[in-house]
Amino acid sequence: MSEYRRLFAEARDDAETFWARAAEKLLWRKRWRAVLDDSDAPFYRWFAGGELNTCENAVDRHVREGHGEQPAILYDSPLAGAQRTVTYAELQTETARLAGALAQRGIGRGDAVVIYMAMTPEAVFAMLACARLGAVHSVVFGGFGAKELAARIDDAGAKIVLASSCGLEPGRIVNYKKLLDEALQISECKPEHCIILRREQMPGEMTPGRDEDWNEATAKAPEAECAAVAATDPLYILYTSGTTGKPKGIVRDNGGHAAALLWTMKNIYDVAPGEVYWAASDIGWVVGHSYIVYAPLLNRNTTVLYEGKPVGTPDAGAFWRVMAEHGVVSMFTAPTALRAIKKEDPEGKLPRKHNLSKLRSQFLAGERSDPDTIEWLEKHLRVPVIDHWWQTETGWAIAANPLGIGRFPVKAGSATVPMPGFDLRALGENGEAIPPGELGNLAVKLPLPPGTFPEIWRGRERMREEYLSRYEGYYLTGDSGMIDADGYVHIMSRIDDVINVAAHRLSTGQMEEVLTSHPDVAEAAVFGVADELKGELPLGLVVLNSGVARAGGEICEELVALVRKEIGAVAAFKKVAVVKRLPKTRSGKILRKTMRKLANGEESPAPATMDDPAILPEIAQALAELGHGKREK
Repeated sequence: MSEYRRLFAEARDDAETFWARAAEKLLWRKRWRAVLDDSDAPFYRWFAGGELNTCENAVDRHVREGHGEQPAILYDSPLAGAQRTVTYAELQTETARLAGALAQRGIGRGDAVVIYMAMTPEAVFAMLACARLGAVHSVVFGGFGAKELAARIDDAGAKIVLASSCGLEPGRIVNYKKLLDEALQISECKPEHCIILRREQMPGEMTPGRDEDWNEATAKAPEAECAAVAATDPLYILYTSGTTGKPKGIVRDNGGHAAALLWTMKNIYDVAPGEVYWAASDIGWVVGHSYIVYAPLLNRNTTVLYEGKPVGTPDAGAFWRVMAEHGVVSMFTAPTALRAIKKEDPEGKLPRKHNLSKLRSQFLAGERSDPDTIEWLEKHLRVPVIDHWWQTETGWAIAANPLGIGRFPVKAGSATVPMPGFDLRALGENGEAIPPGELGNLAVKLPLPPGTFPEIWRGRERMREEYLSRYEGYYLTGDSGMIDADGYVHIMSRIDDVINVAAHRLSTGQMEEVLTSHPDVAEAAVFGVADELKGELPLGLVVLNSGVARAGGEICEELVALVRKEIGAVAAFKKVAVVKRLPKTRSGKILRKTMRKLANGEESPAPATMDDPAILPEIAQALAELGHGKREK
């Protein structure tokens, strides 16, 4: 812990020295003139004047240093019934050929390329090929609807689209090519070329004059060299939902991004070059960008690319099978995935069927990790289970338990401590400091460290308004929580999910933590509904563990009593119902805002990011039985 405290203090008090040392581990074409450029504050830039290439640092330099035969990607697809190993030398060749094909079609430095692909190695080739040329990639989660895809093509100004013909889901095939065709019919931006990876499960119909077969395009292409780009040039755009309904393009630069992510692999995850690392996410999300692709490859790890589900491909032991088979030393996934596994295997029988001796750590992020799930994992995996907190905007962890520089004792329910570079504060409504252990709005003192977002694509004023205007000199995270007397960070909920019950500010996350501590409960969601007397009242929905035979009504009575006991009557928690599933985004985040709107009787169309809109009638019915919203006929 002393090493962590030393580094945290240095990053806070002498950020330029700290991050210059991290950046020295990269291969630079031209050294920076300034580590931190604050001439346009609050829009800070890192390593101004420097030049490098992210693909060269992630691929080519490892081959030149004699590691070409090391596996770079282990592709494992229970959905396709296929496995494939791609070495660093093969990754270099494939990436260079695709980059050559893009260059032949006019793509160069600063051009936007939309990637709409399934979880196959070619999706990684696509990202790296753009980085190789200095083009800006924008990965859209495979299976997003045509309207959402079109909005992203338009906002990015895409010159070309790289797409898979289809994606695979348990029991069905998703026709990506059809969705792409529909998107290009309604988009204002009309890319001249679409290069299609035609998968055998559904090759797709090609549009003459626009669509080209991936294998044919790359077979004839020369291998492109890595272009020198400015450290401050954009590497990618990643869209996240915006409050206005218009997608919000989070920009990541080249230099700061590479320096920060390389730093995290040793210092946060404690993973050495050559070891096997697995982030069970999708390349369409920020976890996939940072920890399936860029960070592991920058650190010369072998990264696992998994095309499957935590349960159902074929069972709730899928994750343990992948870990054992590929020798994973550190794994990272969303709490919702592990709650799904725990729901199907509450006694933890499946992990014991696999040799997990190489596994050293299990990381969680994406939603708050409830203590019950963490304790279940610790019991059955027998390794440190680390909850850490970060966002699409930050690109890496704001708070974590940094295994490489001083492991802290775990406090279940806490993301542990702020990482070097993140000067985190809990602030009140007027910017006042909140005492330790009390709920506040979490904000980071500017400048943000390297690897975070320097801007929103074509939206500087939007960035100022949404993130930088609430508290001058701070980045508002949008999350509420507390920092306790030991400096541990506790994320409780989004600021919008803090409810006001008779003038008492209460965290829905704290109530969810109590609900999931019940032995029969697998998952829980709590949100506020309007009340004439108290302003807002909390309402809960829970999913039970598989095999629970007791009556739901009896369990709900116990849950109400449990919240009253643990939090007190002030919570005014009186209503909870059992449902089969909770509505979530495709990345596993629970859609509390959608449920709140349903409960308040507001119009609430299914969000574009929702995993399964068919669940909403069931949710509406459960809410109606609690006396809220509109009863479904």
